[in-house]
Amino acid sequence: MLRARVIVNPAAGAGTTAKRWLQVKKSLENSGVRFDHDFTEAPGHATELAKSAVERGYGLVVSVGGDGTVHEIVNGLYTAGSNEDVMLGIISTGTGKDYIKTVGIPRCCEEACQRLCNPQKMVVDLGTVEYMNNGQMEKRIFVNFAGLGLDAEIVKATTRRFKALGSMPSYLMGVFGSLVMHKNKDVEISLDSNVEKRRVDEVLVSNGKYGGGGMMPAPDADLRDGILDVLIINAASKIELIRALPRIYKGTHVTHPKVSLKRARMVEVQSAQGMLVQADGELLGEAPARSPPGCAPRSGSRPGSGRSGRRRSSPDIAPSIETRP
Repeated sequence: MLRARVIVNPAAGAGTTAKRWLQVKKSLENSGVRFDHDFTEAPGHATELAKSAVERGYGLVVSVGGDGTVHEIVNGLYTAGSNEDVMLGIISTGTGKDYIKTVGIPRCCEEACQRLCNPQKMVVDLGTVEYMNNGQMEKRIFVNFAGLGLDAEIVKATTRRFKALGSMPSYLMGVFGSLVMHKNKDVEISLDSNVEKRRVDEVLVSNGKYGGGGMMPAPDADLRDGILDVLIINAASKIELIRALPRIYKGTHVTHPKVSLKRARMVEVQSAQGMLVQADGELLGEAPARSPPGCAPRSGSRPGSGRSGRRRSSPDIAPSIETRP
């Protein structure tokens, strides 16, 4: 069995991961997994630790934290150029647990640890998003989704004010807190070769089915089809948005007259008005934003990894990811 580098984010799950780590560590040891571990100390640190793990020759990197921790680790693996050499495993201790639901990793940490002993590689997609940050164009890999407009405004409110409330309560408080100041925006959206001008509340580009702590924004999304599912919420009143909110938990929002769901390999959103951009629940910057085709190749995973655009690999309980730009 490969020796694993386990990256632990003690702040994940509103700080509960720090309390749960000793039990997770015991489960890993009881499962026979050979591993070393590191703790993250600040936002972005998991990316650096993942790059270091690649440089030190680890063949398996395991995330212990939330979707944001997976996001950082995948970006570190991608930057280190380890697409086909290193697998990603996931033990989810975060708030939302949306990505593992799509991939099929157990929510139970003990079961997830046991799967690492007999990993089954799974190839999944990753996506790339290019965006503006302080006047500079930057790029980030995402495993689950990237969004602009109201979606990113909710991420900002949730992470800064309500995360300690837990998955669904924090998201709902973020929704209502964001709607107070929210204004829809005029945008130009390019989907492959098709260009449309619309007034929208948000544009959400999905690789996986779930987001927002159990919502199903892209019911038909497939992590392995090389195509992005694009949810567009056309300009709606705040009352309309609130009334339609419960439908997204069942995936029935797709029949709402203000909702458009499209599929594309390349997505670009331009706006003369300020629009925030997020990826995997991490606030990144502002529009214009672009998800180019074939940015992140296919990946193989063992329960716990992902990619959007192309694919990569990962382990059984904690899927692994593989991307090929």
